[in-house]
Amino acid sequence: MSKRKLQPSASNPNQDYCDFLLELADFEKNVSRNIYKHNAYRKAASALSRHPVRVSSGSEARQLPGVGRKIADKIDEFVQTGRLGKLDKIRASDEAVAIGQLSRVSGVGPAKARELFSAGVTSLEELRRRPELLNHHQSLGLRYVSEFEARIPRTEAAALEGHVCSRLAALDPLYCATVCGSYRRGAESSGDVDFLLTHPAFTSSVNEKPARGSSANQKPAKGSAANQKPAHGAAANEKTGGQLLRAAVDQLKNEGFITDTLSHGDTKFMGVCLLPGERYTVHRRIDIRLVPHDQYFCAVLYFTGSDEFNRQMRAHALEQRFTLNEYTLRPLGATGTPGEPVPVTSEEEIFEYLQYPYRRPEERSL
Repeated sequence: MSKRKLQPSASNPNQDYCDFLLELADFEKNVSRNIYKHNAYRKAASALSRHPVRVSSGSEARQLPGVGRKIADKIDEFVQTGRLGKLDKIRASDEAVAIGQLSRVSGVGPAKARELFSAGVTSLEELRRRPELLNHHQSLGLRYVSEFEARIPRTEAAALEGHVCSRLAALDPLYCATVCGSYRRGAESSGDVDFLLTHPAFTSSVNEKPARGSSANQKPAKGSAANQKPAHGAAANEKTGGQLLRAAVDQLKNEGFITDTLSHGDTKFMGVCLLPGERYTVHRRIDIRLVPHDQYFCAVLYFTGSDEFNRQMRAHALEQRFTLNEYTLRPLGATGTPGEPVPVTSEEEIFEYLQYPYRRPEERSL
């Protein structure tokens, strides 16, 4: 089920532990459908990957955040036997192996993988012989499965970011795009490159209008701020997310950078891209999420992560009588009801509001 196995190395002396934990995480997500265990295994693997020395026992591993007794027991079993009984059983299950393989395809979730298995598909090779079972996104995901799984070196991720930002600036210098996730936290390689995009003409108040449609009784979109004023200079030039995202994607398509579309909504685009130049030969999946301008820096903070850093910062926000999420920072009233979003024009301002020492993105991998 695991995409590849690596031995302990100087860069990650606990790589083999991380491998089996991530394989267990995939099983829990795709086969058992237990997201709680999935997240627990991934959190433990993340803590082990950042630990600078080799862990020699479960009790030693338990000193790390996110490593509980059951995971520590698995580490002890692996140290003593060089294998894991639970993984042996998983690998002996035709259904588990098939679902793990099929779930590698972009657009094929656990439910679709089970459906394919029920239809007699047990491998990627068999799936390639049954194209009628896949939609457009899944067909492209199957075509590029190996390329999408390849890690993206930091130098290439930086080139992707630079190319997208320069092409959007040529279209309209008011576009702003940021690559978040582990790349922004300084990782040497990334699994994907996800862009957050914004423009002053698109605010949460603009976003709410199409969400409401013609019904006066329809609830506002999640995270919207109905009474918040648009960014300075944007009121007279309001644009919907669909207009702005479509223009941005068309610009990148015209340059030949985006080669295929996986899906395209009003505020989220997923596609396939390839950097120009002979040195770039691997197609990458590109995700572009358009965020209202007044919510952009809360989104940048949230999608930069890490998950543990976000959890700690949200807990601190509550202590300071604020509620913080990917959309807004809001003060809590005397009854605990969130008030209107406070204006945020940078990540640093969020830290200042919360009286929380600023941490640069590369200091947030907890």
